[in-house]
Amino acid sequence: MSVWLPQGYREVSELEVKRSRFLTTVARVEDEAGAREVVAEVRRTWPDARHHCTAFIVEMPGAQPVERSSDDGEPSGTAGRPMLDVLRGAGLAQVVAVVTRYFGGVKLGTGGLVRAYSDAVSLAIDGAPRVRPVVSSVSEVTFSYADAARAQDAFAAHGLRVLDSEYGEAVTLRVAGDGELLRGLAAEIVREDVAIEPRGEHLVEEPEPPASA
Repeated sequence: MSVWLPQGYREVSELEVKRSRFLTTVARVEDEAGAREVVAEVRRTWPDARHHCTAFIVEMPGAQPVERSSDDGEPSGTAGRPMLDVLRGAGLAQVVAVVTRYFGGVKLGTGGLVRAYSDAVSLAIDGAPRVRPVVSSVSEVTFSYADAARAQDAFAAHGLRVLDSEYGEAVTLRVAGDGELLRGLAAEIVREDVAIEPRGEHLVEEPEPPASA
């Protein structure tokens, strides 16, 4: 499973290779439109740069990941594809990388360009925080007022997440997590079987510990 950068994450790093400056913008995005907007913003920020090479990977529910790259005038295969390979190798998705190059007057050659663009993206994502998307089923269960507080404490102690509560004649809880565990805990609290209604899924982004941890 891929990992993501945190929501709102956007950073710029700089690498110099033989007087060429490589400014790398890496950002969290939610879809292809968001990735292309970041590319457009970078172009507006540095309009005088010779190249704005790009790579992005975005995942959409029920579909194959969308992967795109562009050499933006650099020799074919020397920029966008190596950048994309770095993102793949890091296991990242929901991410766009834009490398803005200011030519320094010294040609790098095809091998030098591949290394430079790869190194620029590696530098930008090295040490960046990651989150792992965790999708849980959501269920709805109803308790009396007397049992609701005990139920919420029990769910929290077993890693179930109460998303919201609705108060009427009774208390209805929307809970994310294992449905069978939820059913068992609820039955223990009220001492009888409890009706559990499925209510779709819930996505949580949990911090990913550093690789060295």
